[in-house]
Amino acid sequence: MSWRASVLTLFPGAFPGPLGQSLAGRALERGAWSLEARDIRAHGLGRHRSVDDTPFGGGAGMVMRPDVVDAALAEIADDRPGIFLTPRGAPLTQDLVRDLAAGPGVMLLCGRYEGIDQRVIEARGLREVSIGDYVLSGGELAAMVLLDACVRLLPGVMGAAESAEEESFSAGLLEYPHYTRPAEWQGRAVPDVLLSGNHGEIAAWRRAEAERITRERRPDLWAAHRSDMHGRAVATAPGAP
Repeated sequence: MSWRASVLTLFPGAFPGPLGQSLAGRALERGAWSLEARDIRAHGLGRHRSVDDTPFGGGAGMVMRPDVVDAALAEIADDRPGIFLTPRGAPLTQDLVRDLAAGPGVMLLCGRYEGIDQRVIEARGLREVSIGDYVLSGGELAAMVLLDACVRLLPGVMGAAESAEEESFSAGLLEYPHYTRPAEWQGRAVPDVLLSGNHGEIAAWRRAEAERITRERRPDLWAAHRSDMHGRAVATAPGAP
């Protein structure tokens, strides 16, 4: 059975969007995964299909109603994890992407306005996930990011399995720099070690570069990586339990 993605949104026409191109698009065409975008407004109330209302306690903006959102979720509820894309969610990480890609698929809820009534999030056990520390107009772009990250890890989607193993975050580090022909361009030469043919030295250089870049650009990742390495060293030390 293919990996299945369902997206609940007020703008189903936004999909597949970029997901219909390149690796994800080709995988979609051959059935490696499936995508359905469902219109939340189909469950809206009244003549105008209203999906939102003013927030209790006052404040700016509108909030998506729990009864409307729950009715939309009820149509697709199954064993797939339900995810609500929101800036207040836990960060989307490569570890989470791998876990989701290994499962049957996902159900993604895209919010709009000021958000979604907390009660439906709790009642449906939705996992709140964020793609970064910034605010978008809605969850559609975040849903596309999550889906693209997952789909490329599905069996047969990427040409070489090694590509995923060496990418940023796969080993807790950012990825090393890449070079291709020509060997010299605008006075800039490819590092000699990459032309040496010595695979051991190349691997060591790439590792060192990955560590340098991570240390300089993402001190949070570097600290976590160092802590993980220390934990492994203690666990494998002579006499360790």
